[in-house]
Order: sequence, then structure tokens, then C-alpha cells
Amino acid sequence: MIEFDSSRGVFHLHNEHMSYVMQVVRGRYLLHRYWGRPLREFRDSAPLQAIDRAFSPQPADYANERTFSLDVLPQEYPGYGHGDYRLPAYEVRLANGTTVTELFYDHFEITDGKPQLAGLPAVYADRAEAETLHIFLRDSQGRLEVELLYTLMANTGMLTRSVRITNCGGEALTLTHAASFAVDFADHDFDRLSLYGGHAAERSLERVPLMRGVQETGSRRGVSSHQQSPFLALARRNTTECTGEVYGFSLIWSGEASFVTEVEQFGTTRVAGGINPFGFAWQLAPQESFQTPEVMMVYSDAGLNGMSQIFHQIVRHNIVRGKYQNELRPILVNNWEATYFDFDDEKIDSLAQTASELGMELLVLDDGWFGSRDDDNSSLGDWFVNTKKLKQGLTGVAAAAHKRGMKFGLWFEPEMISEDSELFRKHPEWILQVPDYKSCFSRHQLVLDLSRPEVCNYIVNAVSNVLESAPIDYIKWDFNRHLTEAFSAALPSERQGETKTRFMLGLYDVLERLTSKFPDVLWESCSGGGGRFDAGMLYYMPQTWTSDNTDAICRLSIQSGTSLVFPPMTMGAHVSVAPNHQVGRMTSLQVRTLCAFAGDFGYELDITRMSAQEKEQVKKHIELYKKLRPTLQQGQFYRLLTPFSGTKNETAWQFIREDGQQVVVLYFKTLAEPASPIRVLRLMGLDSSAGYRLTDYMPAQRMSMDFGEEKSVNPVGQLYYGDELMYNGIGVEKIDADFAGYLWVFTKEKRLKIFI
Repeated sequence: MIEFDSSRGVFHLHNEHMSYVMQVVRGRYLLHRYWGRPLREFRDSAPLQAIDRAFSPQPADYANERTFSLDVLPQEYPGYGHGDYRLPAYEVRLANGTTVTELFYDHFEITDGKPQLAGLPAVYADRAEAETLHIFLRDSQGRLEVELLYTLMANTGMLTRSVRITNCGGEALTLTHAASFAVDFADHDFDRLSLYGGHAAERSLERVPLMRGVQETGSRRGVSSHQQSPFLALARRNTTECTGEVYGFSLIWSGEASFVTEVEQFGTTRVAGGINPFGFAWQLAPQESFQTPEVMMVYSDAGLNGMSQIFHQIVRHNIVRGKYQNELRPILVNNWEATYFDFDDEKIDSLAQTASELGMELLVLDDGWFGSRDDDNSSLGDWFVNTKKLKQGLTGVAAAAHKRGMKFGLWFEPEMISEDSELFRKHPEWILQVPDYKSCFSRHQLVLDLSRPEVCNYIVNAVSNVLESAPIDYIKWDFNRHLTEAFSAALPSERQGETKTRFMLGLYDVLERLTSKFPDVLWESCSGGGGRFDAGMLYYMPQTWTSDNTDAICRLSIQSGTSLVFPPMTMGAHVSVAPNHQVGRMTSLQVRTLCAFAGDFGYELDITRMSAQEKEQVKKHIELYKKLRPTLQQGQFYRLLTPFSGTKNETAWQFIREDGQQVVVLYFKTLAEPASPIRVLRLMGLDSSAGYRLTDYMPAQRMSMDFGEEKSVNPVGQLYYGDELMYNGIGVEKIDADFAGYLWVFTKEKRLKIFI
């Protein structure tokens, strides 16, 4: 519900999970007053105090009130240069060169549902799911109008925000900073949580105390990147996975992002985020507008798991769209680590035959099927079949999968171009390049200029031609380098600061057109693994390749970090060969499989070279996964233990099926320890008075799938109450071995007074 008390100028956005309060002060200034647990009514129990703060200036109209200064007031969308020395949310350079403007509250509107953002991915909701507040601020000199959009989701602790900035004056201006949100907190008793990493090492959690001064998390690589995810959380110091307050922010944007926190002289905290202002400059002619990306803002008083479950709910039901929003994802095999570029019809046919025999459901042909591509030096942009490798074309390899009851998928990298390609020889002007300077290469490739409509049209037509030429069920859309020389030959000099933003808007246009044209295709995004794992891409493609690193032990932290925002159903997770191709680690097939269970399950190795014993294990693993798939892909997810806390040696994940009837628990221990304690896992979210029978159990290192044959501390068939599993827990059978993985499956039974 969104309410406005006109007598006090108070906006109160609230539901059963949270309240968000703003107030218009002196008819001009929109201030932030509260965000947290739901309030019956905001009665201003902690009013703003009028204090004379030295070196904090007063607005001209209040020059004689030394206790009134924008420098100390908690503002909803602050500017800079007019009395507030803290980080601004926006900055505009006017025609005369000044960057000082002055926004005053003007009016508001409340609408049912949620508006779409033109050309941008965003949370979607119908009239019953959400309510939207539009607050309009106007520059005191009439040069700007700023519309602040707040959408309150009805049944969860999430608020979305975005901003639309319009040039209302008679001269052009340049927008040099446009955050999607800003929030001022009254204190700084927080830890700052962000997700950092690199290629093949994405999204490790960094949790540090919020420090005085400025701290930034951001990308300057043209995309959201492996290095810094477009996510930030502020958690109270005592917040754990299960308890405590946390405020989470996730930007629905695949380009450069920035999240900044500032703890100022009086101990308050400002947090702001959106498009990274580094190098950003957007020209606005009179009456033109700029719409920022949207941010998801989550409040939870149930710890980090509570925050994650809110994000997961919204991502699954209000970000992901189309046919595969709620459809179970197929078990795939990808040929990349099996063949790399060295394949032909016969190899792919053999892979399809073995995959079908093992119970796999989707065959994916990765890089190397097009142009004259035998390595990564050529042919990007030439999206026609390499008939030297595939003499029967894509129709032949698709038929090899389909005749065996499998689906067929294909790899693309449409945003890239090779210098050695027909496309480059025809259109060298289509790349991002700076005049007079040589371009940087990465993986021997250059980047197409998607700010140009003709380039976007080429990509749509080229991909469409391939998809219409053969029965293709799945596309893996890759992006294997970041932007350099972000200069567009199609834009005038004064608009070059728009290039990176226009690149991303061009990509969104391409994806909207293609996914709408081919709604039955399952699309998976990729950027050298998880280099563009963000809500913006998930709006168009319902799953993402989580990392190029397929080592199970590395994946424990990668998938745990990713799960802070994104549900397992969005994460591609595959079993690969041992020793692993990225880190050389030897791990059992069991631990590799159990880790990959916690995502969109698949295989990425040469299954044709497996031994008969390994193939039998894989068959049983796949049979088990198919039984558990609704729970693992669509169930409620909990992190019981994470590799980011404690000894960093243990990870445990729990899944509860949507109807509550099945519970799956996965536990991993990285290294064996001398004199180690017995681990007990306390489960979460169960019905305390219901019975849960242990129906499947896989202890560490056991290669047999014949559950319950050996004497165990967890006997299959045993029945427990939910309260005992939550409060007393389940004991982990001690096995002295590195890289151990365990699985428990419980089936809920009706509430019983007596267990027999």
C-alpha cells in the first residue's frame, strides 16, 4: 500500500514485510525518513534535530537558519554544489558550463501495477502484484524535471526504483551522472557486502566493515563483468545467514555499474548506485529524456538467506519471462571440453548416441561450427555453416540429436567480430574503434558497435537465418571480451560519452527482437562464463553459464556467491573431466555431480571415452537428478554453510520443493582435517510437526547408488519430526577424505503423533 499524509507531507510505502517512508519538508525538499520492518504508521518517533553544524551551508532562502542545511539532511535524490558536500545522485552540465542545479518537490501520482521502462529490462508486475509511486521534482529555474519511480511489490520485501530525467529548458544540457537510487541511513553500523572475482573465479563474497569516507564497487569494462557484480548489500554487524537485518541492491543492467557508499563526518551513510558515471555523458536536447536502469531494493530481517529468497522469488517470477520461466530445464551435454574446435559429423553423432543412452536430453554444439573457424583467430561475424566440418550442415547434427529423442543447441557470439572474417572485410567501420589509434585485441577479436542500428539489424538477421535453417532448440549466447576503444564512428563528438550505454541499449533491442521471434528456443547467456550474470540478461535469457571454471571445489564458492541474488534455476552447472581443465584438480565423479546438481545440470566432457563403470554411475546420477529436478530447480533454497565463513572448508545447501513434500540437502567438505569435530547440519524452513522420512542418502566417496547398503549414521527409511531436523540437526558421517560430497533426500509425510 502507498499512502500520502498531506498534512505532514509523508509518503508511506508498506506491506507485511517492510515500510519505506519519505517526507516533503518545507514544501520543497524530499527527505528519506525510514526503511525497515513494517510500521503501522509513521509518527516520527526520531525527528530530525535542528543543530548548527559548522561549515554546513544554508540555502539562500534560509540563510538566517544556521540549523538548516542540505549537508546534513537525508535526501532521496541529492545533487551537488548547492550545499550538500556528500556524493550526489545526479549531475548535469548546463550550456553555460555550470553543474549546479536545484531540485524541489513538485507533485506525485500513484498508479496500480508497474510501468514498463522503454528499451530496458525491468521487473514486471500486474495491477494486483504492485503499486507505483511517481514523485516529480523540478529545477528551481525550470531546466529539469526528475521523475522518481518507486514500485512496491505486494507480497515481498522488495521495492524497485528508477529515475527519468527530462530537459525542460530551452538549451541542450549534458547528463554526466544519473544514479538509479540513493538512500541515506542515520548511522554506519553496517558491514558492506559485495561480489568480486575474475574470469573463472566469479562472485566471491567480500564482507568488510563500512568505513568512513567513500567505498566503491563498480565496473569500467563496458559490461557488468566477472570482476565486480552489480550488487551491494549493507548488513548489520551481527547479521548471519539466518538472522539480522540486511539491505540488498541489485541493478537490472548489463553495462558498467557503480555502487558507492559514503560515511560522512557525522556518521551517517549514503549509498547510491546505477550506471557508472566514469566516462558517461548523455546529451539531452530540449524536451528529451533519459531513463535510468532499475534497481531492486530488498529489506530482510531474516538474514542473508531471507534477502536471497526475496531476490530469488522476484527473479523467477518477475524478471524471467516466456516459455521457460517455470519449465524444468533439460540435462545437457556440451561438446566444448570434449572436442574444442576439433569435431566433425561423426564425432558429434557419437556424442549424441552416448548422451542419449545415458539419459541426457540436450546436445549443445559449441564454438567452431561456422565460417572457416578452426581456432579462435577467425570467422566471428560469419554466421554460416562450416561444411568442411559439418558436411550435412546444422540440419544433420540437429537430426543426430532429434532422432535419439534429444534436443539440439548451438553456440553464438554475435556481438564480436574477427579481423579475419568476411564481415570485417566488408564493414571495417562497424567495430568500436578510436580514430588514429590501433585497436586492442582480446582473444583475437574485436567488438561490434551495437550503438549502430545497421549493426543490430545485421545480428538479428544473421542469427534468424541460422535459427530458421535448422531445428534448433537452445542457444548459448557468448561474449568473450570486454570493451576498449569505446568510440562510435556513427556518433558526433559531443555524444561519444553515450557509446557504452548505447551499446547496451542496442544489445537489449537485439535480444528483445530475437527472443520474441523465437519464443520456443531456450536461451542461455554467457560471457566467458559468468562475466555478464545479471538481472538484465536474465530478463531475456532465463539462465546463464555461471563460470568457465567447471572444477567442483571452485564452483562451491562461485555458486554460493551467485545465490546471494540469483536462484539455482538460473545457473548453468556441469560435470567435467578430472583432472579439471581449468585448475588441474582431481575430484570424484560423485562430488562433481552433486555440485552440478545445484543448478541447470549438464555435462561438459567427452562422455564417449568414459569407462563402462563411469557410464553406469552417470546413468544412475541422471536418474536421481530427474527425480529431484523440481526440487533442485524450483524449490526454496537455503545456504546452511558457506565457503565464505568459518573455516571456509565447508559448504551446505538445502532445497525444499514448492509443495513442501521433498527436501534435498547437499554437503561438501573441501579438505580432511585431523581431530576434526563431528558436523551437524541444522535444516531450515521445515514443518516442525510433520514427519520427514530419509528416502535417499549418498555419503561421501561412495560410488554405488544403492542407497542404504552400508551401516550408516543416517539410515535410509528413518522417520524424523521436522523440529528435530531443524533444532537437533542431522549428523554428517565422518570420512577422512579430501573433496567429500554428501546428499540426503527427505520425503514429507503427514503429521503423526507416533512414529513407528
